[in-house]
Amino acid sequence: MRFSAVPAIFLACLTLAGCTSTSGPDVLASAAPSRETTSSVAPPAAVPSAPVPSADIAAGQQTAPHQEVLAWAGPIPESKAFESADRAVGAPLPAERPMAATEVAMMTPPARPPVVTPVVAPIMERPDLPDMEETAQPRTRSKLYSRQFRDAKPINFGRSSPHKLAVHGVDVSRWQGDIDWPRLRTQGANFAYIKATDGGDHLDPMFRTNWRKAKEAGLKRGAYHFFYWCRTAGEQADWFIRNVPRDPDALPPVIDVEWNGESACKRRPSTENVLEKMQVFMDKLERYYGKRPVIYTAPDFYADNLQGAFQNYPFWLRSVAAHPSKRYPGRKWLFWQYSGSGLSHGVEGRIDLNVFNGSPDQWMRWSSGRPSNRMMAAND
Repeated sequence: MRFSAVPAIFLACLTLAGCTSTSGPDVLASAAPSRETTSSVAPPAAVPSAPVPSADIAAGQQTAPHQEVLAWAGPIPESKAFESADRAVGAPLPAERPMAATEVAMMTPPARPPVVTPVVAPIMERPDLPDMEETAQPRTRSKLYSRQFRDAKPINFGRSSPHKLAVHGVDVSRWQGDIDWPRLRTQGANFAYIKATDGGDHLDPMFRTNWRKAKEAGLKRGAYHFFYWCRTAGEQADWFIRNVPRDPDALPPVIDVEWNGESACKRRPSTENVLEKMQVFMDKLERYYGKRPVIYTAPDFYADNLQGAFQNYPFWLRSVAAHPSKRYPGRKWLFWQYSGSGLSHGVEGRIDLNVFNGSPDQWMRWSSGRPSNRMMAAND
């Protein structure tokens, strides 16, 4: 019986221990903050025991920590870009340091003669402007340069070599890239026909640049249109007129007619339809520019459509392997495209080479709008 009190005492101790346990939910909710810390939590000693009252901002502010004064510290000067200038041009402001003579020399552009703006520029931007009147001043004879072109695929034309003719030139498009026109001229490009348009909605992206720079370099230049057989002739003539300035000093416009296997248009109209379309196009251009268009063509297209046609029009014939008399028997011609693989300083890559069928005097008369009857005859 003396051990019967032990269990009672043990149970009493357990009861007292349960009363002080912190494992209940309510007690856990009100537990004190943990003493564990991380780099982003302040130590418990720094945490105030009472809530921090809201600060009265107007009552006073803490003094900002000392900052190092930057080299440019101080009031920022206001921009004077929009102030009216009451000083003489070129005179330094009092606060400015006068420039030394060497500095002035470096900033002063070298003296040069005034640049004369080509008359064609406004017309190129606004093709609908009225025509310019031809100047009453006598035309000066432009200098002719001898041919210095090379050829990646030279052909021996024998006694009928184009090299025997005096006036050579080129035709270009976007594929010649950025051309050095003054240098190209000294290589023998006395004239240039420049790709302007094709179809009724395409303008060569380099046309305006080439048109302007060729004239600035002193070349006689004209524009050509690549005819598209899936558009009406009237639409194509209107498109050409819209984009090519009416410059009295330009060469006559050119209609380029040929079969093109790479074109999206695979149509090959009948000869009757071809001649009708060409006539509509050329009539419209001649009325607008006052100059009879030149017909450019290739042997296969000529054989299919143009033998015996358009006897009163000047022809520009492509013949890169033989004299035109071999490919176009009986046809008088004005220009001969004798190479499609020409090489020249001023142009990267290959370029088409052409020659005028006449003497320098005949060239001057024709290119100035005063053709001679003899010039229309072929020099076979």
